[in-house]
Amino acid sequence: MAKAIMLQGTGSDVGKTVLVAGLCRLAANRGLNVRPFKPQNMSNNAAVSDDGGEIGRAQWLQALACRVPSSVHMNPVLLKPQSDNGSQIIVQGKVYGQAKARDYQGLKPALLEKVLESFRIVGEGADLVIVEGAGSPAEINLRKGDIANMGFARAADVPVVLVGDIDRGGVIASIVGTHLILPPEDRAMVSGYIINKFRGDVSLFDDGIEAIERFTQWSCFGVVPWLKSAGRLPAEDSVTLEKLVKGEARPLKIAVPVTPRIANFDDFDALRFEDSVDLVFVRPGEPMPGDAGLVVLPGSKSTIGDLKALRENGWDRDIIAHARRGGRVLGICGGYQMLGTQIRDPLGIEGLETEIEGLGLLEVETVMAPEKRLANSESHSLAYDVALSGYEIHLGKTEGADCARPYVSIAGRPDGARSSDGRIAGTYLHRIFDSDAFRRSLLAEFGVSGGAGNHRAEVDRALDEIARELETVLERQWLGDVLKRSLQNKL
Repeated sequence: MAKAIMLQGTGSDVGKTVLVAGLCRLAANRGLNVRPFKPQNMSNNAAVSDDGGEIGRAQWLQALACRVPSSVHMNPVLLKPQSDNGSQIIVQGKVYGQAKARDYQGLKPALLEKVLESFRIVGEGADLVIVEGAGSPAEINLRKGDIANMGFARAADVPVVLVGDIDRGGVIASIVGTHLILPPEDRAMVSGYIINKFRGDVSLFDDGIEAIERFTQWSCFGVVPWLKSAGRLPAEDSVTLEKLVKGEARPLKIAVPVTPRIANFDDFDALRFEDSVDLVFVRPGEPMPGDAGLVVLPGSKSTIGDLKALRENGWDRDIIAHARRGGRVLGICGGYQMLGTQIRDPLGIEGLETEIEGLGLLEVETVMAPEKRLANSESHSLAYDVALSGYEIHLGKTEGADCARPYVSIAGRPDGARSSDGRIAGTYLHRIFDSDAFRRSLLAEFGVSGGAGNHRAEVDRALDEIARELETVLERQWLGDVLKRSLQNKL
């Protein structure tokens, strides 16, 4: 087996994903064949892997950092929340079933076998595998049957590095507390810790490091500053959307409603970095901004439920009024389905409600079907006659009169729909804004410039910057030991 290390956090959103991505790029730049791995992920931000399955978007990004094709085995278990206590379960890239949180606990022993199988596959031919945990090992109420943190680490015999977020406060207590409540066998897996998201003079935390070592006998492998380059990477969880709201005075305002089951919101990453665009994620309880030039309805893991939430917030009236004023509306995937006249779910795939009236802005209807379409696709914008590259990941089939005016062509197949005046449109193609030529053409219709930068290259540069920063601030002996032993394995 390849050498492996695992980063676990004292909690969620402590920056594990970015650290793993940065370490992956650092190792790749050193000439190692490095791979990412996350046993269990919970996210509606999914991607289609290069081998044709469904994985968390974060593991797709980490594979990019490694400069290797992404694989379903890099994230063998993906949980996609559909309700407050239930999720769709994706195993090795395919739909495995659905389960409520309590029922899922009983599935874990069988899933651990799949996780370990995938870990072996990912490790084949690799010099180093960098593993990301989920949540925190301190959630000892979930320790029985765990496959995401210490349960995996012990089953696969992978040493653990604990990550604490100093920016949120209480980092000393969170690390010491984790040490205190872990059972001895789990505690023994931890080789040290990393302090993440530090702002200011690092020497001011010297006493904190001494205190943590006194309580835990764990070594500090480094204090990582606030990585500004991380802001140019795709966000993994919708909890980060509030941090992405700009609300700045810029020529074009684009509004995106944040529904409870918003999915694949990283579709908007390229727009976030356009100097001419004020991208506003509209949160529940807030009105849709009346001065928006474009409203984009995002993807959804529960289209009917999110359409109901849209109405509960009064956003349906705002969007329809925006359209009547001559405003532009674009729907992506679930958002495209919402723009039609009706959505039907006769098999109850999404839940108990089997039919709902749409916004009626496009003459199309959608019927949900059990087969999920997954595909990475070279595509073409029919609206602007430019090349696109994106992916499909959806349930349901959409048909109707406005489909006679498709918005894009996916692998030669017409997709989406447009209203007769072209102001309302929808498509199943994700990452459509990544195309620089498409963004340039879209923004030009609003009289603003954009699309000059290369978004994909910008992400790649950010990964290199993070790797260089980590190489500077992480403890050289520990980092060198990890890489040196991996290089020895290579020899």
